Amino acid sequence: MGNKKLLQLTASYEDNLIEALKDPEEAQAYLEAALQEYEDSGQTGGLLLALRDVAKAQGSVGELARRAGINREHLYRVLASKSQPRLDKLLAILSGLGFRVRLELQHA
Repeated sequence: MGNKKLLQLTASYEDNLIEALKDPEEAQAYLEAALQEYEDSGQTGGLLLALRDVAKAQGSVGELARRAGINREHLYRVLASKSQPRLDKLLAILSGLGFRVRLELQHA
């Protein structure tokens, strides 16, 4: 497969993903999967990517920063995996995206 064709397919995948994430239920399922992956692996990269994707679907990272009450430059650094988000910032980001965190009992 040529590079041009690969770029076309990749671009349309991202466009389709962002379009799908405009649906709040799709965004929720996507973020839940990313949180599960983080819980399983301890790696934050996938979760931060998911947060960036949902922010993009809802407008922009800059708009998310405004809604979350977080400095835009700091939010860009966090979502680019250049710094680990503190719990208060993660909760603010999720709130800015229209979500909240709930606890559930683990089953043995």
